[in-house]
Amino acid sequence: MKEPVVEEMQRQGELTNHGVEQKEYFDPSAPPPFKIAEIRAAIPKHCWVKNPWRSLCYVLRDVFVVFALLAAAIYFNSWTFWPLYWVAQGTLFWALFVLGHDCGHGSFSDSLVLNSVVGHILHSSILVPYHGWRISHRTHHQNHGNVENDESWVPLTEKVYKSLNHSTRMLRFTVPLPLFAYPIYLWWRAPGKEGSHFNPYSNLFAPSERKDVIISTLCWSAMVALLICLSFVVGPIQMLKLYGVPYLIFIMWLDFVTYLHHHGHEEKLPWYRGKEWSYLRGGLTTVDRDYGWFNNIHHDIGTHVIHHLFPQIPHYHLVEATKAAKPVLGKYYREPKKSGPFPTHLFENLVRSIKEDHYVDDSGEILYYQTDIELYKSSKSKSN
Repeated sequence: MKEPVVEEMQRQGELTNHGVEQKEYFDPSAPPPFKIAEIRAAIPKHCWVKNPWRSLCYVLRDVFVVFALLAAAIYFNSWTFWPLYWVAQGTLFWALFVLGHDCGHGSFSDSLVLNSVVGHILHSSILVPYHGWRISHRTHHQNHGNVENDESWVPLTEKVYKSLNHSTRMLRFTVPLPLFAYPIYLWWRAPGKEGSHFNPYSNLFAPSERKDVIISTLCWSAMVALLICLSFVVGPIQMLKLYGVPYLIFIMWLDFVTYLHHHGHEEKLPWYRGKEWSYLRGGLTTVDRDYGWFNNIHHDIGTHVIHHLFPQIPHYHLVEATKAAKPVLGKYYREPKKSGPFPTHLFENLVRSIKEDHYVDDSGEILYYQTDIELYKSSKSKSN
């Protein structure tokens, strides 16, 4: 239930309506009139086939570009080139993450060994603990849209939200600060949750998974040690320019994309708990996004609804699989707004959502984000 002040602000046009009018015609929280098997049957059989050689070609392409950019930065070593290098290299780091993400899902190949080796190389190189993240991301997919059990950008309940001090709320809901949240999440998760992706005894993991987590933490540590050694060889400032700034661009990409997969749609989308949640209903609350020129660079990760429902589909079949599934999904599929070369239109979605989507009720089984009016007014006054 909305607070009266929120309803009043919506009438005045201060807050986004988030699709209230559409609910007269379509309720996005209603159980869909189709089963997940019907979506699966609509997707061509070849879309499920994993080609390890094709996957490895994408890895080789991205790694080649990473080293080519590195060589160019060292060669030119010019302040006219560094900003271009940082954006390009940070974007390539993000592309490497997406390929490692495919390894974690098993959509890279049918070989567990190949997935693990490639996943560790790719993710460790950008300071992501492969197994630690893989396991928590699996939890996210198995519980997408579930307020209590989801793992990625899960909403805060009102009780948890109000337990946060004002400075923490400002950090979490002031643009662009949430775009730097990923390293914090890896170490401490989100408010209301405990555990670390580096600790094998964290409640994120089952006892049988501890060995995997130890291996990934050791690989991550080896990469940190390598970066420290290189900073002694070439100097810390040079390492900051070559690796540190691109790493920051990478985590901004990661937080930007993953947030918008689950937030900021023009129509306010539901979250669930209890008996109202199901794997299908949760998956249908995810959002596809168009990133313009970046779609191919980051391996069509914006084609997200079908990926969430069927994470075993390789990234290079997601566009075709989505096209085949749309007639079954009907209004439950939200066509992404077409992007220009650069997805600048998505910044409006991001900013609006971070300013308005603060918490959900402590009770109830179909939930929508609510707004902390004081924080909203504070953020609005600062932006003016």
